[in-house]
This record gives sequence, structure tokens and C-alpha cells, in this order.
Amino acid sequence: MEPQLSVSVVDGIATVVITNPAKRNAMTAAMWRSLPGLLDPLATDARVRVLVLTGDGETFCAGADISTLREPGDEQQSLAVRAEEALAAFPKPTLAAVRGYCVGGGSQLAAACDLRFAEEGARFGITPSKLGIVYPSSSTRRLASLVGPSAAKYLLFSGELIDAERALRTGLVDEVLPAGELDKRVGEFARVLASRSLLTQAAAKEFADGRTDRDAHWAEQARGSGDTAEGVAAFLERRAPRFTYGI
Repeated sequence: MEPQLSVSVVDGIATVVITNPAKRNAMTAAMWRSLPGLLDPLATDARVRVLVLTGDGETFCAGADISTLREPGDEQQSLAVRAEEALAAFPKPTLAAVRGYCVGGGSQLAAACDLRFAEEGARFGITPSKLGIVYPSSSTRRLASLVGPSAAKYLLFSGELIDAERALRTGLVDEVLPAGELDKRVGEFARVLASRSLLTQAAAKEFADGRTDRDAHWAEQARGSGDTAEGVAAFLERRAPRFTYGI
């Protein structure tokens, strides 16, 4: 099978799958290059409420395909940063579903998601020190904001792999699931997110990511959306709300 990123949309959940089985789902230059363009239409698709990123088979992503590092043209790191930034800027909730290896560029992509769920046995590592590569400043700051400066330095200085339990303790992972239960839990939680107010989620995502200039914008969006009135009415009537922001 050719290395590729594929996408499907079911019940409001867009699932992006990293596929490169010959190299543990390593990202080729073409795959890095294609991710922003794949995300753009999903960001504006009213059917999509949540995005799940995962790997095909038993591995999330073993990083960048090192064999393409010597190819001419765009530098792989620049491509990876553009892909990472596009994922981080996706305006709807994003969740990485991780099993097996999540290393290098794989960890870079997972960290760019809003949440990360992992299966027991998953292994995480950020390995530029093994290759003499300077890890991008934006990626380093994102990692440090997740796990703290000390844990970020441990991962970056050593390039050592850590298990899912340690990733959970450091904040790199939000939940760890027993073997065989990752897909079920991710599906359940993604459906919960899809049922909530995208207005609340989109504003919270911007604020949590450090935006400080959008209070007036989101106040105006809230006044015009009808989600607040619907949420209150549903609560009083003891029914599930039917939020319409973004639809």
C-alpha cells in the first residue's frame, strides 16, 4: 500500500488515518505536505464536529520517513511544522488515538491535537537529539506547555522512549485504555464532543491556546448563535440540546 493520509466522516466525526505500513506509519514528505490541504475542507464542513487522528494498524506514527530527509526541495522539518500548525489551528476539537509507537513527528502531531488517548503498551518519544536535528521552537513550546519544562527537556535531551503510563503522569496523554478498548472509548468520547456546543468548544480552544484578543468576537457569536438559549431550554425541559452553531 502506498503511504497516504485517508479521511472518512461518520456521524459528525472525521477520522484521519496515517498509513505507511512498510515504515510503521512514518510520514513521508508528500504526507506532511498533504495534511494542511486535507484539513481545510474539514474545518468548514458543517457535518464535521470532531476530528480524530490515528494510525493504521498497531502503530500511530513512527515519525518522519528519514529516507526523505535527503531529498531536494522543501525541507522535511518545514513541512512537518506547517502540518503541525495546521492541525493545532483546526477550529474544532481534535483527538489523537494512539497505539504502538508515537515517536518523533508522530509525537509532534499528537501534541498538536487537543487531547490524546493511548492504549496500554504505547510508546512515546521525541528523538531529534539522536539525529542532531534542532527541534522547532513552536513544537518545543507546545510540548513544554503540555508536560512542563523539565519533562520536555527529559524527552528532548535524551530521545528516550517513555511508556503510556509515564506519558499520562506527565500530561502528554489524557487517558490510557486497556488493550482492545481504545477505539470504543475514542468513539464514545468523540460522540460526546460532537453532541456539545461547538460555540463553547471553539471559543474555549482559542482561549486555552492563549488568544487574548477575541473576547468581543466570541461574545458577539454567542449573542447571535442561539446555543445559549437552546442549552438553557434543554436543561429546563430535561432533554438533549440541539445546538446549531456551525451548522
